[in-house]
Amino acid sequence: MVCPYLEYSDGTDGTAFDEPRAFCTVIDEFVQPMRADICNDRYELNHERDCEIYREHVDGDGK
Repeated sequence: MVCPYLEYSDGTDGTAFDEPRAFCTVIDEFVQPMRADICNDRYELNHERDCEIYREHVDGDGK
């Protein structure tokens, strides 16, 4: 399962990217490819276990 806070963007503020980039809606920032691997649960990673941003957000909301 992919992180529900992950989005991909083709560009921002009039700048177009060659490839869509991973964007975390929790921190409102683009993330590095390694972070995107966690968000996408690739390579036996799991966003619920391995992403401190996700855990802090979910714990902070009481979910």
